Amino acid sequence: MSNVPLEMSVEQFADYAQAIINEVHKVIVGQNELIRQVLICVIAGRHALLEGVPGLGKTMLVRTFAQTMNLRFARIQFTPDLMPADIVGTDVLEETEDGRKVFRFQPGPVFANLVLADEINRATPKTQSALLEAMQEKRVTVANTTYDLEPPFFVLATQNPLEMEGTYPLPEAQLDRFMFKINVPFPSATELVEIFNRTTGIENETPQPVVNGEDIIAMGQLALQVPIATPVNQYVARLIVATHPESPEASPKVKKFVRYGSSPRGGQALILGAKVNALLEGRYNVAFDDVRLIAPAVLRHRLLMNFEGLAEGISADEVIQDLLEHVPLEV
Repeated sequence: MSNVPLEMSVEQFADYAQAIINEVHKVIVGQNELIRQVLICVIAGRHALLEGVPGLGKTMLVRTFAQTMNLRFARIQFTPDLMPADIVGTDVLEETEDGRKVFRFQPGPVFANLVLADEINRATPKTQSALLEAMQEKRVTVANTTYDLEPPFFVLATQNPLEMEGTYPLPEAQLDRFMFKINVPFPSATELVEIFNRTTGIENETPQPVVNGEDIIAMGQLALQVPIATPVNQYVARLIVATHPESPEASPKVKKFVRYGSSPRGGQALILGAKVNALLEGRYNVAFDDVRLIAPAVLRHRLLMNFEGLAEGISADEVIQDLLEHVPLEV
């Protein structure tokens, strides 16, 4: 996209963000924290993994975001027989007007702005890995030819809990490429009543586009410019180091239940997410609370539990809470 505005005020950022949230709420009942976390990932130009049982509206949420932001949207339904070429595309043999046969690249659904990878953990690891290059490099390679993906580009993937039948755990290398892993909560009884009212009648609300791809890029550029004080930067570094059980700074639960801690990419996600969160709060500076607020979403898929942790049913969120209580804000 061209003519991307390089300047955007904090007030304009807040207005755009609130407009997006308002439109999404026309379709999605409640789920305020879920919507906010998805919005942070989208503005940051990163990817999010949404986990929850079927029927919670994960697919509807992603589709609504695409409509609200006026983005090219593609949905890939992951199944065990899905092949990598079904995602990135393939070369097809065509006959020209003069009778010659030539190969022409047929782009796959990954060539969109917002890609919904639906039930990503139902496909085999080989097919899951087809998204790796697209998610990290924002380009794909087919038959030794590389094709760039048009910005903005982000993958919002959904997955069912791994205890469910017919699922494959995502490889660690791919999990690490998701900025957030967001748990989709079950709605309350009051929210269920509103969902039933909205979905079992004749009239359905349709979200309207309130921003476009260029606006999202500009919002992301503003987020990159938000200053972060040295003590906050150092706090993020100490948090990441403390996720490793062999580190002297590790919390008691990390030492006992964690096999591997976060990569440096986790620290980058903490800082970038904290910058976007600060702007959503109307501030042009990053506070410790911004980091602590998004820490569970950033770290829960980057902590690999050991056998003892798995056997005792210790969740990554419990370990992260222990970590936040253990690591001091300043030293």
